[in-house]
Amino acid sequence: MKRRTALVGSLASLASLPARAATPVDLQLVLAVDVSRSIDEVEAELQRRGYIEALTNERIIDAILSGENRRIAVCYTEWAGTHYQVVVIDWTVIDSAAAARRFADKLAEAPRESQSWTAVGAALAYAGQRFDNSGFVSRRRVIDISGDGRTNDGPPAELVRDRLVQLGIVVNGLPVMMNRTNFGRPPDLALDKYYEENVIGGPGAFVIVADNFEHFGRAVRNKLVREVSGIGEASRPTPA
Repeated sequence: MKRRTALVGSLASLASLPARAATPVDLQLVLAVDVSRSIDEVEAELQRRGYIEALTNERIIDAILSGENRRIAVCYTEWAGTHYQVVVIDWTVIDSAAAARRFADKLAEAPRESQSWTAVGAALAYAGQRFDNSGFVSRRRVIDISGDGRTNDGPPAELVRDRLVQLGIVVNGLPVMMNRTNFGRPPDLALDKYYEENVIGGPGAFVIVADNFEHFGRAVRNKLVREVSGIGEASRPTPA
């Protein structure tokens, strides 16, 4: 209970950050990626490759360059249980195809680690804290969380989600619907509904489902185009 309270309560500091000079971007985007042990090595590789290919896709670059500031800031994190949330690549400006390729190359070279448990709420809390002192200011702050399971550790996802939404942060979800057993448990055929009801939130929040990890890259591309373009989202200034 103490850990749950701390994770949710730590988000309160985001609401009272002092104003300061910061670099304007069209979007601050945290990519929060599940690396729990339900994802095997092949799936982890497909998942990482999906983000690498999506971030360098021409449609994504065009969407970035069509914004008012012609640049976004991206932070890539990975998560599992409440004990494991890490920044793989810290805040990086993407303002060209070359910048996107440099980000993708760093991601391809970064080591991967698999950990136990699935703490969606803790992952959201950690992602929300990344906006603290990001060094950027934007009209939109978005967390893009992907995973193949429901919370089985840490605070309920909906409690953290509600707090993030109060702070003006949008949470979008990418559930991976695996039609196979998971550590002896039957496949979760309602994971998309769980994400819709308990994970996503904020103006224009949406879920895009990946039917499996083979289709993950396509789902990420479609999701990033919507996020970068701000389709369906209300636009209003928010602090860095």
